[in-house]
Amino acid sequence: MITHEKADFINPEEIERILAPRPRPAASRVRELLVKAREMQGLTIDEVACLSLVESPELLEEIFSTAKKLKEDIYGSRLVLFAPLYISNRCANECTYCAFRATNTNIKRRTLTQEEIAEETRILIRQGQKRVLVVSGEALPPQGFQYILDSIATVYDTKIGSGEIRRVNVNLAPQTTERFRLLKAANIGTFQLFQETYHRPTYASVHLKGAKRDYDWRTTAFDRAMEAGIDDVGIGVLFGLYDWRFEIMAMMQHIRHLEETFGVGPHTISFPRMEPALGSEVASQPPCPVSDSDFLKMVAIMRLAVPYTGMIMSTRETAAVRRATLELGISQISAGSRTDPGGYKDSEAGSNGGQFQLGDHRSIEEVVSDVVSLGFLPSFCTACYRMGRTGHDFMDLAKPGEIKYHCHPNALSTFQEYLSDYASPQAKAAGEKLISIELQNMDARQTACALPMLNKVRRGERDVFI
Repeated sequence: MITHEKADFINPEEIERILAPRPRPAASRVRELLVKAREMQGLTIDEVACLSLVESPELLEEIFSTAKKLKEDIYGSRLVLFAPLYISNRCANECTYCAFRATNTNIKRRTLTQEEIAEETRILIRQGQKRVLVVSGEALPPQGFQYILDSIATVYDTKIGSGEIRRVNVNLAPQTTERFRLLKAANIGTFQLFQETYHRPTYASVHLKGAKRDYDWRTTAFDRAMEAGIDDVGIGVLFGLYDWRFEIMAMMQHIRHLEETFGVGPHTISFPRMEPALGSEVASQPPCPVSDSDFLKMVAIMRLAVPYTGMIMSTRETAAVRRATLELGISQISAGSRTDPGGYKDSEAGSNGGQFQLGDHRSIEEVVSDVVSLGFLPSFCTACYRMGRTGHDFMDLAKPGEIKYHCHPNALSTFQEYLSDYASPQAKAAGEKLISIELQNMDARQTACALPMLNKVRRGERDVFI
């Protein structure tokens, strides 16, 4: 059994040594690293630090264009859509940046019943969603952990005709290995957990009470999850609590640890940036704010550093910032999000119990129409999870480029399903035009897979995938 009493794979001394004041990197060194990145070899921690120091507009544009090329080569035009589903905002922790913190009296506490979860799910299904991220505050109701398992089952069991949620990912508190096994048995996709900050002194200063004060228990959660058989984990940092350069380098150390220990790193990386939260002064005035320019640079660098890892951008960010990140390597986005229990049914609930302030308030159709206009292909695919293409198996297909022969046809099939069942006439016309363009740009092998699948969906079949 793999256990860690202390997360000693996070080495702040190594990071501080690399971050010690030094001159801006020479253009020749930056371009050397970009050549390496274009070969999809990834980057070391020191190389990530080097690129983080780039300020030259010319070199930044080269970093951005390289990140865009990598994303296109690996993921093509696909952009996966999902929605968060908050089931409870009850929490036993005192995290100074979060509206859910235990002593915050500015929000109304609520734990959804299973019927309320089903109703929220039905709303998401009627919007066209196929993938949700179940999120819960870090305090269990009287039913205990069984509540989480029951909630996952409720989402899967809720259907409207052929409409259904086909994949449930979860964002929960760190669990024991045994509970992770229960989550695996409940058929979750990705287990997502944000470290918030890897800087121990800062971590201690913003987590004042509750189990979340234990830095090591949180940081080693993925070890227990992967030991329990969950090979898709989602990593992330709350940017704004500490120096973003330190955070991405610590994240690289964490990724390196997972790769060395389990042979595979995280399935996704998320980039939540601090936003105002009701009852939190810290969230309104981040200790280490990240500018838009640094935020975009960070996203691009991480695409170069871990080319095959999915990268997620949430509705924390404005539509304009989200559009910019799509060009730099983001492969998944949330759409039409609510961050409070019951928020989809009651659009006003967000003012009482939202975890943080949203930057993008658009509906899923507005987001879909926007990304289509930018030339991206919205995908609602969940096939890899159900076909076992996760962890090592996913990487074995992704690295030689074989995954595109599954993902691209599946993206077209699921987008056609969305257009047929949920889109307005205007959105459907724009989407059909995009599908036609995508087919023209596919190679013969992809087209041979995609066309029969599209025809099946157009004839009324659903959940068509390979």
